[in-house]
Order: sequence, then structure tokens, then C-alpha cells
Amino acid sequence: MKGLIRPLERLLGRLTSRRGERWLGIAALLAVAVSGVLSLAIAPPDAVQGNVQRLMYVHVPAAWLAYLSFTVVFVGSAAYLLTRRGHWDRLAAASAEIGVLFTALTIVLGSIWGYPTWGTWWTWDPRLTTTAIMLLIYTGYLALRRLPESPGRRARWSAVLGVVGFVDIPIVHMSVVWWRSLHQPATVIQPGQPSIAPIMLVTLLWATLAFTILYAYLLAFRMRVGRLETKAMSAAFLPGSAPEPAEIEAHAVGVEAVRG
Repeated sequence: MKGLIRPLERLLGRLTSRRGERWLGIAALLAVAVSGVLSLAIAPPDAVQGNVQRLMYVHVPAAWLAYLSFTVVFVGSAAYLLTRRGHWDRLAAASAEIGVLFTALTIVLGSIWGYPTWGTWWTWDPRLTTTAIMLLIYTGYLALRRLPESPGRRARWSAVLGVVGFVDIPIVHMSVVWWRSLHQPATVIQPGQPSIAPIMLVTLLWATLAFTILYAYLLAFRMRVGRLETKAMSAAFLPGSAPEPAEIEAHAVGVEAVRG
């Protein structure tokens, strides 16, 4: 994995630069607008569920972003444990914030969609239960970053949880296969052809792409805020005591841990 870290750092630098952030913002705005038109005006309502099925074009991409966000948390946490470089810790923290947001959105939209379909807002279905556990794991991750511990130790503990917590992601996805579930099985990522109408599939795939670009923009924005916090902490320490660079980095990680 160490051989991949430097190319990943270069890619991360390009995406989170001010120019990259600007272009990602424009692309996200256009992609989400097109997704709205496809979802509300072009894709037909479901033959059985009617217009409530249109929630799929937000619910499914939100769930995908939760998976993506926590995968990035895993990568950032593992890279931090290997390198002890603060930008990997900031990446993991920023992605965790976005992932928690979209996991909560997934659960809320699923409840709204489930009520007319299942007749209840919530049931202890395997998919719902494992998703709720995933939300608790990463909410706990963010809470861990606020503990009044030493910055380095807090960052290490957070990274360990970011690696271990990733185990729940495949469990969430496979829950509808491993256990009896009210939740419908996968309609796109499955053996054979997707069991969904072509126009609905195109709309869903575009919505997923649009949300992925939106995720990249939110991540770039949060990483820039993290860099500004690092500079502010460095400036606060340099005038008085001129600490060592390692000390500045440790305190910078601590600021991100508290604010993240």
C-alpha cells in the first residue's frame, strides 16, 4: 500500500486545490440539475409504486455515497497509520462527516419510501438494522475525535476505528442476500442483467454520478477548511515559542480532530 500513497497524495492535492474545488462545484451543480430533470420529468413513475418510487433517485445515490465516504475513511485511516501525515487524518475526518450526513439521509428517505410500501416507518429489517449500526459506528468515530486526549493518540484511535468500522460496509450491502429481508434485493449490482427499465437505469446511474461529483466537491471544500485550521494553529504557536514542525503537525491534527 505504501507504493500507492504518493500517487494518491498527488491526486488528492489536485482535487482539493482551489481550482479543483471550483470546477467540482460547477460540475456538481450542473450534474445535480440534470439529475433533477431526469428524475422528475423524464423517467416514468413505477407501475406499482407510482411517483413515490422517484425517491429512489436520491435514496440509492445517498446510500452509495455512504459506502464511498466510509471507504475513503478506511483509506485515509490506513494511510495515516502508515505515514502519520496529518492530511490523511483530515481526509478521513472530512469524509466521515459527509458519510454520516448521507447515511442519515438514506435512512430518512428509506423510511418515507417504506411507509406507503411496507405500511410502517421502521422495522428491524436486516438492511435497516445494519445501516443503523453503520450510522452509529461513524457517529461514534466523530465523537471519538472530540475526546480531550493528546492529538496524536486521538488521531491514532480514530484511524483504528476508521479501519475496523469498514467491516460493516459489505455486511450492509449483502444483508439482503444473507438474511430474509423486506428490503428489495439489488437491481443493478447483481448477477445477470439489471432488473430495472432502461430509462430508469440511465436516470439512476446519472443521479449516482451527480451525487459522486457532489461528494468530491464537499470533500474538497472540507479539506480546504482543514488546511486553514492547520495554518491558524501554526500561526498561533509560531510567534511565541517556535515549536518543532512535528509539534505543529500534531496540534494541527488535534484541531481537525476537535472540529471534525
